[in-house]
Amino acid sequence: MASPQLKYLSLGVLVLQTTSLVLTMRYSRTLPGDGPRYLASSAVVIAELLKILTCVLLVFKDHSYSVRALNSVLTEEILKKRMETLKLAIPSGIYTLQNNLLYVALSNLDAATYQVTYQLKILTTALFSVSMLGRRLSVYQWLSLLILMAGVALVQWPSESSAPDQKQLSAGSQLAGVVSVLVACFSSGFAGVYFEKILKESKQSVWVRNIQLGLFGLVFGLMGMFVYDGERVKESGMFQGYNKITWMVVALQALGGLVIAAVIKYADNILKGFATSLSIILSTVISYFWLEDFDPTSVFFLGTLLVIVATFLYGYEGGPSPNPSRA
Repeated sequence: MASPQLKYLSLGVLVLQTTSLVLTMRYSRTLPGDGPRYLASSAVVIAELLKILTCVLLVFKDHSYSVRALNSVLTEEILKKRMETLKLAIPSGIYTLQNNLLYVALSNLDAATYQVTYQLKILTTALFSVSMLGRRLSVYQWLSLLILMAGVALVQWPSESSAPDQKQLSAGSQLAGVVSVLVACFSSGFAGVYFEKILKESKQSVWVRNIQLGLFGLVFGLMGMFVYDGERVKESGMFQGYNKITWMVVALQALGGLVIAAVIKYADNILKGFATSLSIILSTVISYFWLEDFDPTSVFFLGTLLVIVATFLYGYEGGPSPNPSRA
């Protein structure tokens, strides 16, 4: 059983990682500058590459820092077990789509609205867990999912405070952001449960599985980058618009899921719900005072409160959660 110190350390790491990723990603997509804005597709590719390198180092560490053992493990588990590796092409492609969608979402939604709306992945994960893994949810868990949907609906409730022209412009942007988040929630739910099912059917370590995911993700990411941003890459290169904030976003996205996977064994569902709630509150406060792109209403606060309550209620019953290694 984990000590209280490790539990609170886990809580702090989860809150810090979740909040900082959302805020820095939002800031990087709205930061005014003279040059071109960095390509989201490029950032996804670099993040996948960093994930692969990090997981390779972790496997290297697990095998007593032996190059021969590392080569043997990777050859045996990736090259020789081709069918096992190919199974991960589906969730990897979905994760790559999801990562690109999150950049679209945070280009059009403030951090707080995004953070609350993205909690719908609890609903999609639960539904896919029931249909794909045969899990059963308690009455309290079904109730929490209804509260969650109500809370997200209130958060998306239109505000009457904007001027007509500005409202029309922001409505279009917000619609693009909300649709991106909703698609990301469904992709996160399906891919997370699919990945969990594969992990349960095999004895491979989660780091090896993440290397396999990362390899496919790198291929899919490169394909997406050249299909959608090929001309811009040819003109200015894939690192156009990169700065310190961009590299921070890439590092947080690459290492975030791995950090959560490392600390999640010390945290239970209640602690994860507490971390999510704190992250939502911090994102709201910082968006209002620092980014200054967020003007909360009483309806938003009510919706946020319902989402936080739903997160606690669902986690209290020990429900299925998104796979921690690809959060």
